[in-house]
Amino acid sequence: MIAKVFKGIWTGINFSRRLVLNLLFLFLVIIFIVSVSSDGDKIIVEEGSVLRLNLNGPIVEEKTYVDPIEAAINDATASADTPTEILLDDVIEVINEASQDSRISAILLDLQEMPKAHLNKLKQITQALETFKATGKKVIASGYYYTQAQYYIAAHADEIAMHPYGSVLIEGYGMYPLYFKDALEKLEVTQHIFRVGTFKSAVEPFIRNDMSEAAKEANRVWLGALWNEYKQDVSAVRPFDESNFDETMDVYLAKMQAANGDAGKYALDNQWVDSLKTNQQIRQQLIELVGENEDGKTFKQVSFGEYLSLVKPPIEFDNPMTEKVAVVVAKGTIVDGERRAGEIGGDSTAALLRKARLDDKVKAVVLRIDSGGGSMFASEVIRAEVLALKAAGKPVIASMSSVAASGGYWIASAANEIWAAPSTITGSIGVFGTFMTFEDTLAKIGVYSDGVATTELAGFSITRPLNEKMAKVIQMSVEEAYGRFLDVVAEARNMTPEQVDKIAQGRVWIASQAQELGLVDKLGNKQDAIKAAAELAKLNYYDVKTIKQSLSPQEKMLQDIFGSAAVKSVLGLETQKTAVLASQANLQSVIKQLSSEVENLKDYNDPQGVYARCLECTVAQ
Repeated sequence: MIAKVFKGIWTGINFSRRLVLNLLFLFLVIIFIVSVSSDGDKIIVEEGSVLRLNLNGPIVEEKTYVDPIEAAINDATASADTPTEILLDDVIEVINEASQDSRISAILLDLQEMPKAHLNKLKQITQALETFKATGKKVIASGYYYTQAQYYIAAHADEIAMHPYGSVLIEGYGMYPLYFKDALEKLEVTQHIFRVGTFKSAVEPFIRNDMSEAAKEANRVWLGALWNEYKQDVSAVRPFDESNFDETMDVYLAKMQAANGDAGKYALDNQWVDSLKTNQQIRQQLIELVGENEDGKTFKQVSFGEYLSLVKPPIEFDNPMTEKVAVVVAKGTIVDGERRAGEIGGDSTAALLRKARLDDKVKAVVLRIDSGGGSMFASEVIRAEVLALKAAGKPVIASMSSVAASGGYWIASAANEIWAAPSTITGSIGVFGTFMTFEDTLAKIGVYSDGVATTELAGFSITRPLNEKMAKVIQMSVEEAYGRFLDVVAEARNMTPEQVDKIAQGRVWIASQAQELGLVDKLGNKQDAIKAAAELAKLNYYDVKTIKQSLSPQEKMLQDIFGSAAVKSVLGLETQKTAVLASQANLQSVIKQLSSEVENLKDYNDPQGVYARCLECTVAQ
């Protein structure tokens, strides 16, 4: 009787759940239909409009897969938890299209919500801006404040305006990881670290409370090269030289004292900005430049997202008649198994390469890498597919984005040619193994592990001490893996393992240095790599095809139905742009750094516990 009652209750709950979900689904279908059939949201670009380049999110090579329903709700409610990623290719396409569009007379750089980005991505955006300016059109930057990444783009404007109460913060490049040795000891967590390479500092946070001198030595070199490139690029387009950059607190303090502590005056006096203007003043300036919009409340304008929806077709058409250069993006940490777009799974990324290999229309492939590495096993699974492409007669160009180090370099090594931007972070050829055991931690609360087994190999667990002989076996495996890494690179780069070892040892380089060392063939961006791939395949006419993970019919339908524009239009929700206080941002960055360290643990899933990963390279993101 009791069982029947509970069964009836559960049936009722289950029915109610399905009913609510079905009603919600029906409601959103209606929203979608109403939104599509409505002409009220039709985007019209008026003659002489300003393209407002409001880049409100991280600039990425490939967007991370997000559940369509979750993405729609987060976007519609302006959730700060999941900032909208922006494809680098989309930014460049919008600027290039605007340069040829007679309806666009100027670009307004609105970069307040753009987080930090690597120099390589910033440089490609500014190259497009320079092309836009070459047509005689104006570029104006306006903001409350400018971070280092934001300023790099703004520096290419004809005028940099800033709010009188704003500030410019250009602090150079640095890296200060968190170190956990004492914390782990207090928790009585037992560390088991296995590594090869003088400069392989990826495991230092677990075994030290500070950065080793070897790591500092290596990091100073590539950070210094990155900083010099930043200074050279900015001073080339601003009315000052490299000596204008404040590199000591004494100089910065003296300049701020001269400005009586007024950050706006300091920026103006030192030519970081051209003018101090409020929002109202900028709005009036643009009205005078291009005229008022239809309702007469502001200047004629179109946002980045609106203009992108006009220039980029909603459905990509693949011409079945043309030959192709395929692009496969490998972005994120390399882990074993399957992963969604925006992450690198050994099996899933290999499947994309295999898809290109089996496509008769694909004649060459560009492997676009933006990764600091990860699982050695997964890296080898991907590399094997690169070799299979070459064996099939299809040339492969490895095109490095912001970072292609450790496992990222492993998968690049097999390509016919390696291309990178001068500021790309690469190298870090080294291997480590790591895991923790918690037998002492559990003992503190009275929990123990004990039992019997048929062999000494059984019972390997994080709840039990690591057998010393097993530790020696793992160390040998790591050393063998490092030797294998050297052999892989040596064979691909026509070097000896001894020559590779001298520039390996886990050391990080930027690509301009790596080219001199023989690790990179040519310096150039993604488009340069695509042209090179076409030349190797002897293609005169071709299309570029990005190989993507296929969505199921259900996922495609959900993406169409739960489009954020439809949800917003009916619910009347608008994204609120807010300026983040510096103190709050700093606190959030610390919390984010701590949570990121914990989150990274899930990526350590190599079947043999061996990794080729560059943790220092996070400064490149």
